Amino acid sequence: MKVFRNRFFNAPEDSFFIFGPRGTGKSTWLKKSFPDAYLVDLLDHAAYRNYVANPERIEQIVKANPGTKRFVIDEVQKVPDILDVIHGLIETYPTHQFILTGSSARKLRRGGVNLLAGRVLLTHFHPFMAAELENDFDLDKALKNGLVPLVVTARSPEKTMATYISLYLKEEVKEEGLVRDIGTFARILEAISFSHGSILNISNIARECQTSRKIAENYLSVIEDLLLGYKVPVFTKRAKREMTAQPKFYIFDSGVFNHLRPKGPLDSPDEIGGIALEGLVLQHFKAWCDYSENSPEIYFWRSRGGSEVDFVLYGENCFYAVEVKNSKQIHPKSLRSLKAFKNDYPEAKTMLLYRGNERLEIDGILCRPVNEFLLQLTPNIWPGS
Repeated sequence: MKVFRNRFFNAPEDSFFIFGPRGTGKSTWLKKSFPDAYLVDLLDHAAYRNYVANPERIEQIVKANPGTKRFVIDEVQKVPDILDVIHGLIETYPTHQFILTGSSARKLRRGGVNLLAGRVLLTHFHPFMAAELENDFDLDKALKNGLVPLVVTARSPEKTMATYISLYLKEEVKEEGLVRDIGTFARILEAISFSHGSILNISNIARECQTSRKIAENYLSVIEDLLLGYKVPVFTKRAKREMTAQPKFYIFDSGVFNHLRPKGPLDSPDEIGGIALEGLVLQHFKAWCDYSENSPEIYFWRSRGGSEVDFVLYGENCFYAVEVKNSKQIHPKSLRSLKAFKNDYPEAKTMLLYRGNERLEIDGILCRPVNEFLLQLTPNIWPGS
């Protein structure tokens, strides 16, 4: 029997969308949090057939259940037309709450749906945070297999991860007709894994996959719409030096990256491990920002002179610059970029996360063990502040 873990996600009181990759626990959380809600599961084949043929069915159900005030429509992108009906229901039943989940915004946008014109709040659900797992969090296992709940709770995480990737390719991409050539898409997904934590070069990816740049760009947008990856923009506010312009790209989970990234004798385990650690920290920051009040934004900082800081978190009452190093020792050169950032932005709090065990302060920069930091990172609380 699987143990239900409390999640940091807080549901709004109004109707809301909850977007998150498949397997992150949206449905499990909703069933546990709202056991009395009427559930429409569009992954169920019979339900899908009924609603795709008659989206107005949800209106008939609401009318037939006057005592029910909360309705959950799971994986709403399967039947985008149902949103038009939900729009009318929200107007007609202001005391009701409609909760819509989705693992892709592709069909919703492609169909011209405006996400209910702001009448439904947009929220995001993420893989586990270390603090949600508490004593069961293992940094090395997280780097290898990731923190997608479907994988974390499996008896065989590695096999489950392989199945998880295949599920996306088969159900979300092929069956939904999001791409014309599933083989080319799979190759591009693998090629993009080499750009995890780096600036994407679409031309190189297209050339490597023997396809056109236009197709590569389109498939990249599919990857983003499926919530499998995202871009991190450059921090340019009040810039005092010339900055690079292109964003960096990350796959949403360290385990998905580790599974997609081909490895061979010429690959350095330390280099791959460093990129994986950087991505693991970022996925925690993404969850932290979405689960916290005021929702800070995440950036990276890179000057054309070569100084780079992995992450900048900026928002109301929030200004942090964080460098991530996959080493147990702190070298003076590891602090150079943070010092340069501090010179430009003295208001920022700077931190270096590393694989050592000691908490140190060097030249005004707090250096913390990454494992300890992630376990203490909870919504609205920045460890050490």
